[in-house]
Amino acid sequence: MAVNPYTASAKTSEPRPKQPSRFSATELVVVIVVIAVLLALLLPATRSARPAAYRMQCSNNLKAIALALHNYAAHYDALPPAYSVDADGKPLHSWRTLILPFLEHQALYDQIDLAKPWDDPVHARLAQAQPMPYRCPATSISNEQTTYLAVVGPQACLHPTSPRPLSDILDGLSNTIMLVEVASGHAVHWMSPQDAFERLDLQPGPDSALAHSGGTNVAFADGSIQFLPATTSESARRALITISAGDAIE
Repeated sequence: MAVNPYTASAKTSEPRPKQPSRFSATELVVVIVVIAVLLALLLPATRSARPAAYRMQCSNNLKAIALALHNYAAHYDALPPAYSVDADGKPLHSWRTLILPFLEHQALYDQIDLAKPWDDPVHARLAQAQPMPYRCPATSISNEQTTYLAVVGPQACLHPTSPRPLSDILDGLSNTIMLVEVASGHAVHWMSPQDAFERLDLQPGPDSALAHSGGTNVAFADGSIQFLPATTSESARRALITISAGDAIE
C-alpha cells in the first residue's frame, strides 16, 4: 500500500510532549537555604527602620503642635496659658484644647463647653477623640493619653494662667524649650490641664520608659524640633526651659 508522504511527514514532525522538570532534593535544599538567608538579612533592617520611622512621626507631631501654638500666638498676640480657669481659679481646660482650631480640629473644639471642666460628664465622649498629633506612635499608653507636655511656670514658655507674648522669651526662641515628650510614666489625659511645670520630668531616670532609645524629642519656641539626649545634664535642661535667665546653652 502506498504511503501518503504528507501524512507520514506530519506524523514524524509532531513534537513529543516534554517531561516536566523536577527539583532534585539537593536543589530544593539550596533554595530553602537561600530564602532563609535573605529573610535573616531583611528582618534586622525592618526592625531598625521601625523605630526610626516612629521617631520621625513623633517629630512631625511636635512640629504640627508647635506650629499650631505659633498660629495661636499670631492670632492672639501671645501663647495660650497652660490652662484656663473658672472664677475661683480652678483649672478648666488645657492649652491642648485651646489650640484645637489651629490644629484643624475646629469641629471638635466647637463641641467643648469651655465653661465646664475638661472632666465634666458633658465631655465624656469628646475626651476619647484625641487628635492624632497628640500621640507618639512608639508609645503603648491608652488612646486618651499623651506624652507631649508643655514646659509651664513663671519662667517657662507657657505661664500657668496668663498668655505669654513671644517677646517675653529673652533667652531666644531657638534656645528655649516649649514642648517636651516625657516618659510614658508621666503621660496625661490629652484634655487634662497637666504639664511639666518645671519639675523636670525632663530628666529621665534609669528606669524611664522612653519612647525613643537614647533620648526624647523636644520642640523649641521657634518651632524647631530637636532630639535631646537622655545624658543631657539637669543644669543644661534647666537652662533650656527658662525664658529670660540669660543662660542660653550652645
